[in-house]
Amino acid sequence: MEHSLSTGIQLSLSFIFILLGWAVGKKRESRHCRDINRREQAFRNLPVVTTKHLHDERPVERAHLLHGSVVIAVDAFKVFTSSLRKLVGGEMRGYAPLLDRARREAILRLIESAPDADLFLNLRIETSKISGSAQKMGSVEAIAYATAIRFSASPANDAISS
Repeated sequence: MEHSLSTGIQLSLSFIFILLGWAVGKKRESRHCRDINRREQAFRNLPVVTTKHLHDERPVERAHLLHGSVVIAVDAFKVFTSSLRKLVGGEMRGYAPLLDRARREAILRLIESAPDADLFLNLRIETSKISGSAQKMGSVEAIAYATAIRFSASPANDAISS
């Protein structure tokens, strides 16, 4: 009797911690997504392109290679569900939003590092997993890099943009 009570308490506590991990992870992910959406709106008219060459006749004042990076940890619930998914096989759908958030955050950090840029050219994004062991995924890292272009502010450019 005492053994089954102890097992029941352990299972209940495990379930509570898993549920708590889901709730906290969901809330933090939701808050981060809202913050990313708000910040992306501020830069929605700023071109960020993957092409290597600039097809613009305006004179370039400055061009700098910049980067933005982020590391986002996996929450406890995603670790639990991915462990179950490994047992039965299939796509780890829980990690897709994590990678999306990491990529978007890295791009935003890149853009925010050059607030006076007119254009970001040749955008590239690299992702990697960071873990303490080969079996677990502890966090994901995303690095975005691009060339920030600042056009010269000449009277000819002002006439074209008017």
